[in-house]
Amino acid sequence: MRRWYVIAPPYLWLLIFFLVPFVIVFKISLSDIATAIPPYIPTLNLSAGWEGIKDFFSQLDFENYAFIFSDPLYIGAYWSSLKIAAIATFLTLLVGYPIAYGMARAPKEWQPTLMMLVILPFWTSFLIRVYAWIGILKKEGLLNLFLMNTGLVSEPLNIMNTTTAVYIGIVYSYLPFMILPLYTSLEKIKPSLIEAAEDLGSPPWKAFWQVTFPLSVPGIVAGCLLVFIPAVGEFVIPDLLGGSETLMIGKTLWSEFFNNRDWPVASAVAVILLIVLVVPIMMFQKMQEKQREAGL
Repeated sequence: MRRWYVIAPPYLWLLIFFLVPFVIVFKISLSDIATAIPPYIPTLNLSAGWEGIKDFFSQLDFENYAFIFSDPLYIGAYWSSLKIAAIATFLTLLVGYPIAYGMARAPKEWQPTLMMLVILPFWTSFLIRVYAWIGILKKEGLLNLFLMNTGLVSEPLNIMNTTTAVYIGIVYSYLPFMILPLYTSLEKIKPSLIEAAEDLGSPPWKAFWQVTFPLSVPGIVAGCLLVFIPAVGEFVIPDLLGGSETLMIGKTLWSEFFNNRDWPVASAVAVILLIVLVVPIMMFQKMQEKQREAGL
């Protein structure tokens, strides 16, 4: 019973704050839109007894899912979200790997300070940090001011309200999520392994690709999943930095809920998004289990 007392709280947490809300959202996705409160039908009427329960389930259907898969807007939003998230994740890896490598090879007394600098942005509101990029990327912003004063460009660059601005926002916002697992993997690599490879005739770049990079793959996978999963459903960054041509499922979901007030279709969009993300989430959990079993 002591073991059950230990594992019961997290399972109850998942039941109350994940499973129950998911069941509610899934039920709404099988409903029909209505001009009422709540803005969908049917609603369960327990006072009618068994007949009310049967009538309730008889009105549920999958028409909203059929509508989503037949509408190019939603298919395009899902595909665009996956593409933007994948490219942004790759860019985050390109930026984060050298930083994590430098942190892992820095003197031991400097590593806590470098770690603090990486997590320092978390001390500020996520929304404020994204808003700050508006002042940096707009035509009269700091970036264009610097480029024009240095003579690198003759006229302001049009970065704001483009997909490029969305990439910049995602890379900046989720960079710590890439650096931390990479640093954890790289810091565990013993320098003696690199020295052994170099003693056997491998130049530094070849020792890196044959020793360091393969041993850092678990950190790469963990970092990529930690960036990719939230980036797919991102709403704030494309809404503030992206333009009308930046189509992501997070903006579409918000529009269905609050502009169209079509809760059933919006719930179906959310359920499909969750199903799409289940695969990388399960991959991340499997990788963590393997690392624990290997004692990494």
